[in-house]
Formats: sequence, C-alpha cells, structure tokens
Amino acid sequence: MKLENNRYNIQGVDIEELCQEYGTSLYVYDAEKISHQVNSMRKAFKGLEMRIKFAMKALSNVSILKLMNKLGTGLDVVSIQEAHIGLRAGFDPNDILYSPNSVSFNEIQEAVQLGLRINIDNISILEQFGHEYHNTVPCCIRINPHIMAGGHTNISTGHIDSKFGISILQMRHLLRVIKTNNIHVEGLHMHTGSDILDAEVFIQGANILFDAAREFENLKYIDFGSGFKVAYRDGDVTTDINALGKRLSKSFSNFCAEYGQELEIWFEPGKYLVSEAGFLFAKANVIKTTPATVFVGVDSGMNHLIRPMMYNSYHDMLNISNPNGTFRVYSVVGYICETDTLGSDRKLNEVREGDIIGIKNAGAYAFSMSSNYNSRLRPAEILILDGQAKLIRKRETMDDIFRNMVEIEL
Repeated sequence: MKLENNRYNIQGVDIEELCQEYGTSLYVYDAEKISHQVNSMRKAFKGLEMRIKFAMKALSNVSILKLMNKLGTGLDVVSIQEAHIGLRAGFDPNDILYSPNSVSFNEIQEAVQLGLRINIDNISILEQFGHEYHNTVPCCIRINPHIMAGGHTNISTGHIDSKFGISILQMRHLLRVIKTNNIHVEGLHMHTGSDILDAEVFIQGANILFDAAREFENLKYIDFGSGFKVAYRDGDVTTDINALGKRLSKSFSNFCAEYGQELEIWFEPGKYLVSEAGFLFAKANVIKTTPATVFVGVDSGMNHLIRPMMYNSYHDMLNISNPNGTFRVYSVVGYICETDTLGSDRKLNEVREGDIIGIKNAGAYAFSMSSNYNSRLRPAEILILDGQAKLIRKRETMDDIFRNMVEIEL
C-alpha cells in the first residue's frame, strides 16, 4: 500500500474510493505481494527440488487458491472441506497434502478416494490406515520433534504436550506398526509452530527428521512445515528466509547425498505468503473519550479479526483518511458486546468520525477465522489483481444469517 498525493492506494486503486464502492468493513488483498512472497521462497531454496504447499487455512477464498494454483504452489489442507475447496479451485489432488488432526477414519477414507496425499499424525489412525490399505496407498508421517517454538502457546505445535504428530520417542513403536502392516511411507513431516524467528529451530528440527528418515528406504520428500515470522510493525525482526535457505539447503543436500537419493523438500507457508498482502479497512463510528483513554470505535471487531484477542497479536494501523493529521494516541476497539480491542495505545493521525482505519497483516487467519458473533455480518473481500479491484466474496446479508436456521411453531 502506497501513499501518493495524500491518498493511499494498492496497485493504483484508491482505498477510500474502494471503501465507498464496497462499504466497510472490507478485506482487501494485494496479488502482487502474494506473488512476491512465493518468488522469494523459490529464490531462497533455489537449487533444490522445493515444493510450496500453501496452508490454505490461513486464507481459504477460492479465488485466492486459484491465484496460488496459477503461481504454481500446491496446497496443505487440514479438513476434507478445505480439500473440496482446493479441488474446486483447480488443484490436482496429487498436489494437495491432507494433514488432519483428530478426525474420524471415515474422513481419511474420503481423502483417499479423492486422490489426496495423506499425512498421518497418530498411531491409532496409522494402524487403521495400514489395515485398510497396506502398501496400496502411500502416506506421510507427521513427527512431533518435541521442540518448543512459536510466537504464542496457541500456535506452538511441536512440543511434548502438543496434540499434533507422533512423538519422536515413539519411533520404535511407529516402525513396528509400519512393518507389520506393510505401509508405504513416502514422506516425513514436522511443523513446530508459527512466528519462528530463530533459524536454529529449523536446523534442529531438520536434524531430528534426518535421523528419522534414515529408518525409511523409499522416501520421496521431507516436509518442514513452516512458521516463518513476518513483520507486524516497522523495524520488526523477521525470519531471514535467504539465510535460512542457505543453511537448510546445505544440510538437506548433505543428507540427500548420504541417503543416496535426491528428495524433494516441502514447505507449508500460510502466513508468510498472505499475511502482509491483506488489509482490513474499517470506518470510525465514534470517538469516545474517557478519563483514561480515547477510543476509536470502528464498524468491525473480533468477529472479523479475532487474532488480537486470541493470540494477543499486534496489527499495525493507520488513518487512511487523514494521513497528515496531528498524531494522537488511541485505542481502537470493535462494535462487539465484549472487550474486543483491536489495538491499544496506538499513535495515529488524528481520527475523526467517518475516517477509514487501515489494519495491516490481515491476510492470514483473519477472514478465515471470522464469525457471525452478535449476529453481525461478515465483510466483502476484494483482490487487487493487475491494477483492478476484483470482488471475490460478497458482503453477507441477513438472508445469510437466516439461511440454515429452522423456525419452528411454538
């Protein structure tokens, strides 16, 4: 997003005009930024057979998935419903890795029928899988490396007390189940968490996966998940993807030489690809001064963006309508009947009622985690593609709220 002639725009599309046309609150995504992030990953791991599997739980709009397909990524899906959206977007089933947790075996069977790649993260399901398919359907095994990593406990998934993955300490048991049932294992996988800053976490996890991989003869790929940290504010420290690429590429190449086969290296970025490409624009409904705080109450809230309340996440903000106003300190809050603070003590150009507030890093886990709490409507979504605004989701109406309710006579 750029400020030119005192007007904010994305690829030349004026933000205030966009908000007037489609209303607020409004999600807007920049296709150029998404493309840039995909290319930056390819550059960081050039020289390797690297595959990107976009973690679609971050942003699951079918038009975004079509863009990812055009950019040459695959998909990481965590539910059979996500898989159906991915297939609708045109992805080949073989390019979709299905990585569920705590699902019934019936859902695993449906994923097999759809032709997806199957990633199994517990021994109980693996045993059922082996009884059903033996070596006729390949699978990937998700290993829990017992590494505590991530920016918040709710997004740390590789520690010893996590529900995700098969413990590395259960390797002997795992191997017996695989041998007894003649299971064809084609890949190994781990994901330690999100917002990982230290490259050492990936190197540590890689060494654990390499040790595990030595127990398997016919692997095709090793999947390192993702978790790359993106910038949430000016000057924020992020994962150095190029430095990580050099270090991990060297380790991976050395392992492949030892293994005697060139394996593919997979990643499942979600936030890294789309977080910085997304914005949530909301209108200031009211400026409320109390003895302690000046609140900006906007026409959005935790029903549209729950990350600040759920993860204590920071989203940078700016006043789109008054870019040259005097800086003042505000707390930006939503219109939900809860404490739904989107940002506390933020320095913004003076905010007036009716001004448009832009909330950054709203591309990942934003709309996809939205709800109809307080029976509020979810906003429209816009994709800026080749300098044009494309509506990719209509704003909800009360018809959508009532659609699946069954009104009985009392």
